[in-house]
Amino acid sequence: MALQLWETLKEAITAYTGLSPATFFTVLALLWAVYYVATSLFGSSDDHIHQRSTAFEEQMEPLPPPVQLGEITEEELKQYDGSDSKKPLLMAIKGQIYDVSQSRMFYGPGGPYALFAGKDASRALAKMSFEEKDLTGDISGLGPFELDALQDWEYKFMSKYVKVGTIKKTTVPVTEGDASGEASGAAETDTKPTEDGPSQTPVTESEEKSSPVDTKEE
Repeated sequence: MALQLWETLKEAITAYTGLSPATFFTVLALLWAVYYVATSLFGSSDDHIHQRSTAFEEQMEPLPPPVQLGEITEEELKQYDGSDSKKPLLMAIKGQIYDVSQSRMFYGPGGPYALFAGKDASRALAKMSFEEKDLTGDISGLGPFELDALQDWEYKFMSKYVKVGTIKKTTVPVTEGDASGEASGAAETDTKPTEDGPSQTPVTESEEKSSPVDTKEE
């Protein structure tokens, strides 16, 4: 019975497809393999899209309100470079610190301006430089065009971001040796006129004649 069904199936395959039974089953297997691969690819793509949409939704969550930090040092500012996602993303221009967390895609890790985060990048912004030596708040020696560019950046930050603090200015301590040297120098200056002695005004001949002398009455 089974043999008769197989013979009937082979005759039907040959009659309707024009292919031998072996060729027919080979094509059928190939079609099944293509279907399996295609469904696997589209399935993983859907999962990837779902993961990306989830990450995007997480990024779109409302940001916490900016926290005022007051006056901090440049070393303390480095803690807010975006490496810690729990901390705000900060950046400074001309000593003024701004919260740029809302532009994390630009100033956060992997962004085009990520190297500016956590620093006072005034000089780099003025020169549009990405060199490490320009990542500083020192703007001495800049030309008028560079200063104008920096001013434009400052106006942009003032209008778009919230100022949360300022950078503490570092003062150069005066050592004891320098203080004693200045004191000794001042002392030498004060005592120098006394070393030369009091100035003497020469007496003219007329003054000698007019000076009082002892005379005898005639």
